[in-house]
Amino acid sequence: MGASFTEDQAVSKIHHESGHLIWVGWALVLVGVAPLILPLITGHAATQYVGWALVLSGAILIARAFWIRQSGRFFAALLFGALSLASGVFIVSRPMGGEFAVSVCLGIVFLVQGAFEIALGFHTRPLAGWGWMLVSALASIVMSVVVIVSGWQGLSLPALGAIVGVNFLSSGLAFLTIGGAARSAIRVR
Repeated sequence: MGASFTEDQAVSKIHHESGHLIWVGWALVLVGVAPLILPLITGHAATQYVGWALVLSGAILIARAFWIRQSGRFFAALLFGALSLASGVFIVSRPMGGEFAVSVCLGIVFLVQGAFEIALGFHTRPLAGWGWMLVSALASIVMSVVVIVSGWQGLSLPALGAIVGVNFLSSGLAFLTIGGAARSAIRVR
């Protein structure tokens, strides 16, 4: 068997991984809710939160990459997870780097995330709800542009934290939708 999967093999793999997709979705939703509940935290705390949220989500996504290693999406998932993790480590290690560094790092992460989610959305296209991954991808790309452009003019860290929360929340909901659709498709079979 070659490196590419047929549509039936891809759908079978997604069905098999539905529990992991749901787990990743809930983890991203939980990581995304906190900054929406606490939007007025101070600059240093916001920088640390954003950094640690990226470290945590990067670690989760790297682990996820190893769960899907045979699906042909391993390197894309690993790259996004590593980029999130590296951006988080950079932000945590340089808290006085300011809002601009956080904005640029997050903008790049959101842009790569959007590209990854577009690929994942089309990869899961046979499943009901695959369009939600494309909606999340579009949200990530739009937030990437907003964060980078706003960073040049001094985006406040609480506003940046809220944007991060919305981004993680939209990604988590997309993963939950696809995982739930895959799980439902298993029951129908």
